This record gives sequence, structure tokens and C-alpha cells, in this order.
Amino acid sequence: MTGTAAPAGSTGSPGSTAGGPVVPPSSLQVYREVADLKRLRDAREPGSLADRAFVRSWRAVLADPSPAAVEQLALRETAHALAAARLAGVDASVLELAGLSRSERLDVLQRAFDAVTSTADGGLGDLADVRAALDPDPLDTGALPRVPAFVQALVHQPRAGATHPVRPRVVVEPPESHGDHCFVTAVYSALVAGRHGVGRGEAFLVALAHHLPNGDLPDAGFGGEVLLGEHYQRVLAVLEERSMAQLPDALATRLRELLPQRETTGTPIGRVFNTADVLDRVLQVHHHARAAAFTAAQALDDLDIVHPGPVQEFQLGVLAAAGIPVR
Repeated sequence: MTGTAAPAGSTGSPGSTAGGPVVPPSSLQVYREVADLKRLRDAREPGSLADRAFVRSWRAVLADPSPAAVEQLALRETAHALAAARLAGVDASVLELAGLSRSERLDVLQRAFDAVTSTADGGLGDLADVRAALDPDPLDTGALPRVPAFVQALVHQPRAGATHPVRPRVVVEPPESHGDHCFVTAVYSALVAGRHGVGRGEAFLVALAHHLPNGDLPDAGFGGEVLLGEHYQRVLAVLEERSMAQLPDALATRLRELLPQRETTGTPIGRVFNTADVLDRVLQVHHHARAAAFTAAQALDDLDIVHPGPVQEFQLGVLAAAGIPVR
């Protein structure tokens, strides 16, 4: 077996660069919390926060697909995803509705951003440009164009989960959508982009668009790919072009140049994408494993579901009298 040279900027380890691990263990809590945007919802709109951000991001790209605008989009969406990891749906529009001033709204968003990123102990690199993109003014989505059909289809298209060509699939409920996965992978890509010398915007765009074929192609997972066999690449190519045809020509041309790098680790963009993609896929499996193993003691002891405060003693007394163990 002949060896190949490590990609430029690599130390020879697939998960590291000359500056150390691309995703240090200290940063994993942040990535897990960002992934929870797939599971967080509120009453304002249907869908998860990640699905809604996926659609919003596409609308922004369609409004202005220039590299500078996409870079700003990546910074803004990444910044607000990090804040939402702690605030969930409490965003600038909710804070404005509640009467907070612009400076007060910014303070809350920055506080949430700092709270989640501080857990990484510097493992996310320099996020000054991302933090500066926190916007306390609600985004005017009414001025943005509508998305093509494939974007809405990806929001409704469930992910297959773990499948194998000769073994039964592992069915987990509820499944994430392709919108969920693409948006979270885009945020991850923006976070790791600098470790490979890639702009956050370009990295974000590749991940946002990496499942274009699944606008029409139901996800049968790895098992389905193997069983499609010699037809698989042709199926992908035809259905990707069906989605591409729904985009403006200039944007489609740019994506045709960028998206083939999904399939390689020989370019910086390819390494960024494959880092983000595998991280999201495997952390999703870990999420389901943790959910299956969740215990009441974790909520009571670790998460203080009976919160400290003036009524805690009373509430604990109610539970004790009812015979509900709290320790």
C-alpha cells in the first residue's frame, strides 16, 4: 500500500492542523448545544430553530449571493446559533417585543454567546468576528425572497439515521430533517473554517447546499447507497441538477464549482466540510444514546429541575409528601 502526502497545513493527523486539534475535546459541549437547535421549537413558527434558520439562510443567500454578503450571513447565523444554544427562541425580536432597548438586547445576546463559548476553554479559536456579528435588531425577513421548492422539501425530508445494506435499520424518533442537518453542519463549518484557512462564508455555503439531491431523493442512508450500486452517482447527479435548476444561474454556477469538494479531503474546503459533517452525524447518534439513557436523577440532581429559589423548599416538601424521590 503506497502512502500519500498529508494535505498542506496538516500535521499528518486527519483531525488536526499545525495549530493542534481542529475540534478539541474541550469544545464538544458547544457543538452538542448548537446541535440541540434541531430539537428546540417555539410557538411562533412550525419547525425546529435549525430548520427555520436553514430556510432563512437560503432566503438571505438568494437575496445577495455575493461572497461578501454570504460571509456576513455566515457570521450572523453562527453568532445567533451560539446565543440560541442557551436562549433557545428568545431572540432579538422577542426581546424587542418585551420592551428591551437595543443596548439591553445586545447585552443579553452577548451574555448568552459568552456563556456557551466559555465552556470551550478557547478550543473554538478566535471568535471575535463572530461575536461582533450579533445583531440586536430583528431581521426583516419580509424583504427576503421566497425559497425554491427544494429548500422546503429538505425541511420535510427526514434523515435516514443508521442504516446498513444487510442489517435492519436503527429507527430513532423523532428523526432530524435535512434542513436541521444542513444548517447545523453549516454552523460547524463556519466554526472550524479558520483552522484550514477557509472563509467562514464559503464553508457555510457548501454545508448549507450539500444535500441538494435530497430535495427529491428520500434518504435511505448508507444501506440505500450501497443497494443503488452502480446507479447511485447518476441518481445523485440528476436530482442535484433538478435542485440547481431552481437557483439563479450565477449561484448555481458557484455551487457547481464548490460542491464537488464535499467528496475530497484534498482541499481545505473539503477538509472543513468533512470535519463538520462527520461531527454532526456522530453527535446526532450520541444524542439519541444519551436520550435513551436519561434518568430522573440527572434532571433533579445535575440540572436542578426544582430550581433553587424562595419556593424550592416548599416544592421539595410537596414531592416528598407525594412519595416522589428527589435524591
